[in-house]
Amino acid sequence: MVDFIKMSLDELEEVLVAEEVSTGENAQLLVYNDDFNTFDWVIQSFMEICSHSFEQSEQLSLLIHYKGKAIVKTGNFKTLKPMKDALVDRGLSAVIENVPQKK
Repeated sequence: MVDFIKMSLDELEEVLVAEEVSTGENAQLLVYNDDFNTFDWVIQSFMEICSHSFEQSEQLSLLIHYKGKAIVKTGNFKTLKPMKDALVDRGLSAVIENVPQKK
């Protein structure tokens, strides 16, 4: 049982290290729809964390509701990471995805 827990912690550490190493210039902050957060809470969160206007936040919340997800911000990983963490702390489902660079 102890080995299983240790293995899980090692895997978690690998994921966290990989997240820190992934500092690509082209990243997207995505937010997914859920059945828990109200429109008002999501709009307020986008305004306070992402510095979006009320109108932009409202439109993004509607996109998320009807499409299941939306890109709420683009930029580099270092800029998006604190925003993602703050959205997750507020109970939103947010992730950062790297955009493949064109060659």
